Amino acid sequence: MTTIDDVAKAAGVSASTVSYVLSGKRTISAPTRARVERAIEKLGYRPHAGARALASARTAVIALMVPLRVGVNVPVIMQFVAGVVTRARDFEHDVLLLTQDDVSGLDRVTSGSMVDALVMMDIEADDPRVPLVAAAKQPTVLIGLPQDPEGLSCVDLDFEAAGRVAVRHLVGTGHTDLALIGSPPEVLRRHTSYAERLMRGLRDQAAGSGAAVTVEACDSTPSGAVQAVDTLLDTAPDTTGVIVHNEAALPHVLARLAERGRVPGTDVSVVAVCPTDVALAQRIPMTSIDLPAEDIGKVAVDMVMARLGGDQPSETRLLAPVLTERASSAPGPAAR
Repeated sequence: MTTIDDVAKAAGVSASTVSYVLSGKRTISAPTRARVERAIEKLGYRPHAGARALASARTAVIALMVPLRVGVNVPVIMQFVAGVVTRARDFEHDVLLLTQDDVSGLDRVTSGSMVDALVMMDIEADDPRVPLVAAAKQPTVLIGLPQDPEGLSCVDLDFEAAGRVAVRHLVGTGHTDLALIGSPPEVLRRHTSYAERLMRGLRDQAAGSGAAVTVEACDSTPSGAVQAVDTLLDTAPDTTGVIVHNEAALPHVLARLAERGRVPGTDVSVVAVCPTDVALAQRIPMTSIDLPAEDIGKVAVDMVMARLGGDQPSETRLLAPVLTERASSAPGPAAR
């Protein structure tokens, strides 16, 4: 069995230097770190988890709080989870998944020594969990943006900018009567951060562009999508540009638009805010603003590990939205 002394001998350094490379407790020069890492890889050295935890007073566990609330899209949530889990393994950390919709589990985790750090998802504008993690001894990163992020570390897609990008695309292709078929009503009632930020950016950009915009909440069910599309076309029949921010409802929205004589990509232009794989899985490839869920999960782990390893200040990272035009885009009346 390979020991830390074997690694030190192969790299020509002391055992303590190998330990510092593994723990990150001291700065080691890049050439020395590279020699140690090559020796670790060549010898297949794996530090004993129990010994490492005792030596560092750490557990090598990150808590991931993912409340499985009504209205959340579980397949998309799992893309975030996959990013967190895979990146945590790069740091030789495991992930403890918390799915409660209250603060009891969070209080239990933060008040003890169960985990080294936390990543928390599905952030509301005025989230009751935020004061708890702000006072916790463990560093925490939020996937989402509360109303007051001061002193917190947060990462997310810049949903406000995504709303602006979607409107600019539609207005730029000749559409002036726009609509958002958005999150389920229960998500909006909770003032979930991403939904409110998208609507804010969309409305601000529409107002600045002289475009009219209608917003319809949409249950993530076939019947909910039918109701949202019917209400939209009955109340705003001149709509030719539609933004859909509801992955589960998306295929049913497209089907109902076609049934109502508005064929996406021909009679109406549709922009989806969703992961790329969801956009490409529809009846036609969707013009979309990518939600890079797995990448966001990985960045969250990078941020929380940086705070765990030193005096990294709190920060907010908002990933810039990227729109990819595909077959669901069509010229609007102003461009015909």
